[in-house]
Amino acid sequence: MSVPEDEERLLPLAQRWPRASKFLLSGCAATVAELATFPLDLTKTRLQMQGEAALARLGDSARESAPYRGMVRTALGIVQEEGFLKLWQGVTPAIYRHVVYSGGRMVTYEHLREVVFGKSEDKHYPLWKSVIGGMMAGVVGQFLANPTDLVKVQMQMEGKRKLEGKPLRFRGVHHAFAKILSEGGIRALWAGWVPNIQRAALVNMGDLTTYDTVKHYLVLNTPLEDNIMTHGLSSNLVLVGLHKATQ
Repeated sequence: MSVPEDEERLLPLAQRWPRASKFLLSGCAATVAELATFPLDLTKTRLQMQGEAALARLGDSARESAPYRGMVRTALGIVQEEGFLKLWQGVTPAIYRHVVYSGGRMVTYEHLREVVFGKSEDKHYPLWKSVIGGMMAGVVGQFLANPTDLVKVQMQMEGKRKLEGKPLRFRGVHHAFAKILSEGGIRALWAGWVPNIQRAALVNMGDLTTYDTVKHYLVLNTPLEDNIMTHGLSSNLVLVGLHKATQ
């Protein structure tokens, strides 16, 4: 049943534009999670690149000459040598990626659940529909986010080039996008998309299925109603446990 135009204007924005609201909410939650966990991702990447660069130069003696050993010492070394804010170096493409990926997959999942598959007569969403919907939503979200994912990886690889004494290729995120486009065309932004969407499908099979199960539990066993606040709480509870699996 349609809502009269005058009454629609009085509705909260979340009810007037539910899909856009869920996209923004998921993007904001993913941004907060990314900012909180990015130093861990950076130190992990530095350790990986350091090992590869040292092995290329020194072979078996690389372990003895490695400047960083362990996550904590790596993080402390970055702070001491480069500054505290360098723990968030390269966070911009990571935020772009998670806004597009998280927002895209959540909107797709909600659309599949409400429009394509539909709920059962008792308003319950069967597990098999959650699994299929989660996998399809992961595929769509990752496909949309693949250009930002590619730039994120390329920017992280700049650290390896610096360790090897090679000149840097990119001046920043937007320069990386422009250079990839100019050298390989629009298709170059989707390089490696097939394994990426396969991984995203498996991750979201568990991630979004858990999200829907948590939300359904909250609605049935707490005073919370099925609204955008409950959706946000369910999303954040899942993000706390599974965020790093999408890195």
